[in-house]
Amino acid sequence: MYSWGDDTKNWKDPGAYKYDSARAPYLDKLAADADKKGPRTYTRPNGPDMKLVSPKNKIITTDSENPIVFLVDGTGSMIGWPAEFFDRAPLLYQTLSQYRQDVEIAFGVIGDVNSDRFPYQINSFGKGLTLDDHIKALYPEGGGGGQVSESYELAAYHILNNCKTPKAKSPFLFVFGDEKFYEIVTQKQAEHFLGIKLEGEVSSKDVWKALNQKFNLFYLQKPYGHGNEGITQEVKQYWADAIGIQHIVDIPSADRAVDVAMAIVARYWGQFGDFSKSMLARQDSRTVGKVVDSIRYIPAPDPNASGKSLLVDKGSKGSKGSKIKMSRRLDDDT
Repeated sequence: MYSWGDDTKNWKDPGAYKYDSARAPYLDKLAADADKKGPRTYTRPNGPDMKLVSPKNKIITTDSENPIVFLVDGTGSMIGWPAEFFDRAPLLYQTLSQYRQDVEIAFGVIGDVNSDRFPYQINSFGKGLTLDDHIKALYPEGGGGGQVSESYELAAYHILNNCKTPKAKSPFLFVFGDEKFYEIVTQKQAEHFLGIKLEGEVSSKDVWKALNQKFNLFYLQKPYGHGNEGITQEVKQYWADAIGIQHIVDIPSADRAVDVAMAIVARYWGQFGDFSKSMLARQDSRTVGKVVDSIRYIPAPDPNASGKSLLVDKGSKGSKGSKIKMSRRLDDDT
């Protein structure tokens, strides 16, 4: 289990990387407070803490200029990957808050409205040890509908309408999963689970298109099953048709999802050099190479643009037969 604080003795190369020394007192306090609270878990046996994670009539808001939302598929096909992701919450927060101290994070879990009791759970934004409480409130239901689709679109509609980030300059939305979304958000689902009344059904692709304008949006794709490359590619194309192939990032293994997300954010924030040092202190060069390879074709930030500069030309499309215009490759990025 990853711990709070600046202790790196369990890293591959202890001492090869140091957190900013000015933050040492803050990191020491995080470590001490975490010891008092006890371990965090992602193994609630009876259901989520709905007082914290119910999406119904819930608006999540932050004044951070750098908010990040992580929506994680918690169904059975994801097996132990969500737990590996949430275990790295201290690493995630401590790394990114070193680059932008006001960063705040909201964690959510996605299931299936057709089969699960809790198809969508969402925390408020938080930072530091609060994130432990938020993770403990989530429930790994491990269900799913069994038709290579989950209710990503329900979560997306909630974030589009009930996530308020009035001061955001660099907002990110990461969706971590392995299946398709359903084509529509229905009136019944929106009212029952979100408390939102719709005049009619809403196209999921329209929701994703709007989110692509509001956030730096990325789908972190886990391979589907064991050796199901055909389904994996089918899912990839389905998402590409909605958000563009340049927003889909392959995750090489369960323990690398957080690194891939952090690499994207660090690169956007101009901190990829420092983050690379951190990765090399924690992992062997081959593993680091897999992370770098995963984000190789993501367009480089445009230093002359503001806001969501990772996004490519909006005229580019991710549909079959189209060509995605990339500004430059990662290994050109200095």
